[in-house]
Amino acid sequence: MNEFLTPGQLVRNPDHPEWGLGQVQSVVSGKITVNFEELGKVVIDSHHVALELV
Repeated sequence: MNEFLTPGQLVRNPDHPEWGLGQVQSVVSGKITVNFEELGKVVIDSHHVALELV
């Protein structure tokens, strides 16, 4: 899951739409760091969360 994401892309977390739009900061070994508008920086395990590309 999410192996197609690269830094700079815009995403949303469908499980938490209140987080707003997020920008991918890094993708390393299945961990995706995203900076969300309403939450800030979050590290997401790509094996458990499917982010939506915007």
